[in-house]
Amino acid sequence: MTFDYNTSRKKLILAEYGRNVQNMVAYICTLPTKEERNRHAQVVIDLMGFLNPHLRDVADFKHKLWDHLHIISDFQIDVDSNYPKPAPDAIHFKPAPLAYPQQRIRFKHYGKTVELMIKKAKAVEDPQRRQAMIQSIANFMKMAYVTWNKDTVADETIISDLTALSNGELVLDESFNLHKIEVRPNAPGVRQKSGSTNGNSTNNNNSNNNKPRQNNNNNNASRNQGNRPKNNGKRY
Repeated sequence: MTFDYNTSRKKLILAEYGRNVQNMVAYICTLPTKEERNRHAQVVIDLMGFLNPHLRDVADFKHKLWDHLHIISDFQIDVDSNYPKPAPDAIHFKPAPLAYPQQRIRFKHYGKTVELMIKKAKAVEDPQRRQAMIQSIANFMKMAYVTWNKDTVADETIISDLTALSNGELVLDESFNLHKIEVRPNAPGVRQKSGSTNGNSTNNNNSNNNKPRQNNNNNNASRNQGNRPKNNGKRY
C-alpha cells in the first residue's frame, strides 16, 4: 500500500485555489480539441471566482482570473480568451535590490532628517522665512535630544550643534528662547527609579492613612452579642 503525501506531489503554484483546481487545469491541458479546452476552462474560471469572492472587488475581475489560469498551467494551456496571455517574464519579474544609505550621520541622536532640514533652510533667501525655519529646526533638535538622551539640555548646546551642522551658515537670533521640554517618564531611553512607579506608592500610602477608623460602638455591639444567654432550644 502506497501513500500519497503532499511532499511527493507537484508544488502548488497558486495555493489559494487549492490542489483540485490545479489538477483540473492540468487535465484541461491534455484535452485534444480546443473546443473541449475552452468549455472546461470556462467552468474552472467560474469555480475560481467562487473560491475567491474577494477578487470580485478588484478592477477587471475576469482578466485577473484568466491570468491566474495561465499561471497555474505554467503557461502551457491553449485556450481562447478575451484577454491577452501574460508573459512569464512579467510574472517572475525580479526587482532591483535597494541600495543601503552610505552617508554618515554626524549627530545620530538628531537623525538624518535634521540634516535635510538644515540643507533646505540654507537654500532659503528670504531672511524672515529663513529665521522661522531656523527656530523650528532648533526646537526639533531640542526635542530629539531630550527624547534620546534622558536628560535636560542647555540651549547653548543646541545652538552650538546647529552651527556645527550648518557650517556656521545658520545663526539663531539671540532674543529667541527655545521651548521648554520636560523628560517624559515613558520616553525611550529613560529609566524608571526603583521603588516607585510614577508616584503610585506615595498615593497608596496616603490613601491608607486617610481611611476612616471603625467606630468603637460597632465593636461593643459585636461583644454584647457574644454575651447573650442561650435559649437552649426553647420556644417562647
